[in-house]
Amino acid sequence: MLIDPLVVNADHAALDDLASGKERVAILVTVKWHARSRDELTKRYDASTDLPDGVTGFEIPGAGETIFWIPEHRALVPGDRILGDRPPGLRMCPESWLRHLGGYTQDDLRTGLQPLLDLPVEVVLVSHGEPVLQNGRAELERALV
Repeated sequence: MLIDPLVVNADHAALDDLASGKERVAILVTVKWHARSRDELTKRYDASTDLPDGVTGFEIPGAGETIFWIPEHRALVPGDRILGDRPPGLRMCPESWLRHLGGYTQDDLRTGLQPLLDLPVEVVLVSHGEPVLQNGRAELERALV
């Protein structure tokens, strides 16, 4: 499974290694801005864009984003709405990243993200910043305050 894959300088080597020998590759996108290499890789690997078994997509109402939950690894995978922060930690995206959503605010985002606090999150694999590799739920709660 690839989430928000990005091919740089036509270098497919690492992704080819990951996809090699897999029965079926799934390619998921969290937010439309991250669809950069999806179509190319879907063709290259004859991949599916459907959720694989064992993965849940949480569409955040009004936020234009789907956050993926992989319970087997207790891993949450956001796109642009939850970002890495120091030390490593988490933070919500800046209000300016929401402008294209027609009046959607950080308060709206905070409300939309609340259901994620019901998950036993250990790891948060962010697209921007450093991943949180332990205590993910606590870091998520801190970010939403």
